[in-house]
Amino acid sequence: MTPTESELRQRLTAVDDPLNDDDIVSLGLVNDVTITDDTARISLAFNTPYAPAEMEIGTRIREVVSGMGLEPDLRAHAGREHGFDEEIMPRVRNIIAVSSGKGGVGKTTVAANLAAGLERQGAHVGILDADIHGPNVPRILPIEGEPGVTPEEELVPPRSGGVRVMSMGFLTENADDPALLRGPMVNNIMTKFLDGVEWGRLDYLIVDLPPGTGDTALDLLQTMPVTGAVIVTTPQQMAVDDTRKGLRMFQKHHTPVLGVVENMSTFHCPSCEDEHDLFGRDGGEDISADYDVPLLGTLPLHPDFGADGTDGPAVKNDDSPIQETIVDLVDGVSDRIGEINRRRVAEHAAPMADEPVPGAERAQ
Repeated sequence: MTPTESELRQRLTAVDDPLNDDDIVSLGLVNDVTITDDTARISLAFNTPYAPAEMEIGTRIREVVSGMGLEPDLRAHAGREHGFDEEIMPRVRNIIAVSSGKGGVGKTTVAANLAAGLERQGAHVGILDADIHGPNVPRILPIEGEPGVTPEEELVPPRSGGVRVMSMGFLTENADDPALLRGPMVNNIMTKFLDGVEWGRLDYLIVDLPPGTGDTALDLLQTMPVTGAVIVTTPQQMAVDDTRKGLRMFQKHHTPVLGVVENMSTFHCPSCEDEHDLFGRDGGEDISADYDVPLLGTLPLHPDFGADGTDGPAVKNDDSPIQETIVDLVDGVSDRIGEINRRRVAEHAAPMADEPVPGAERAQ
């Protein structure tokens, strides 16, 4: 006898969300369950494609469904009825701001590797280089070609691999030309980047903010539905102090802080094989403890994690000894986004169905 939809839903209460300490039914993550011709179609309120925790939940659901003698067909939808803003940049699922309290801490390198790492997972990714006065993303994500223009006069971002890239660096004649712009002009450029760019459908848009807590960061928080912020620091006390200021800015604007990344945390000496703390130690851990936010990762001082972009992002360099560390960072960021998204769903759950859940084709 074919199981009933009610029986299947009851069985799904055995599937826990590993990051939100409850089962997926109680959290409202199961939008709808239908059974037709021995196929169970389950709509899930997921909005974080390729996040490891959501992939794990999907695998567990498929095991439950298969154990009942049914073929799993998982779909995902989380929109306005779950508290997600579908009016501003409606084709972008998640906007991740990457910030730092001061310059020179490797913020852009982290942002570029995060974008490349999410694309490496299989997601549709774009990166907006919002550091108008220091647009360095194209140095790390090499671009072939120039931005295009649609008949509606929207800019079409060129790609680095599969990552769509938009940067002020494309709008200056020479790479060394300074962007001599006052506040209102910067705001006009940012408006063009947000409203006048054909990003297409994106799972993630990474926004590389300028350092500090100036107009660009504030305008972004006021105009865009930022899913969460990644804050980059070094262990150096000056950087840590400035990072605390940036973190409080996001908290005051009720923007979730995904966590802190400590860059240049240690130097692996290739000669003596010892580790040296050139800029101090435990700065990221101190911020994590004081503000109750995760320490997403500690990245070493290493030539592969530089900014010249000669070999592209380190996360795609299979020969790099730090690739695994960066992959772990990317997984941690996407899992934090998923954790926050699913927590929002628990407050706004409603039934609906939409597109296939990533990984379904591999599980069949």
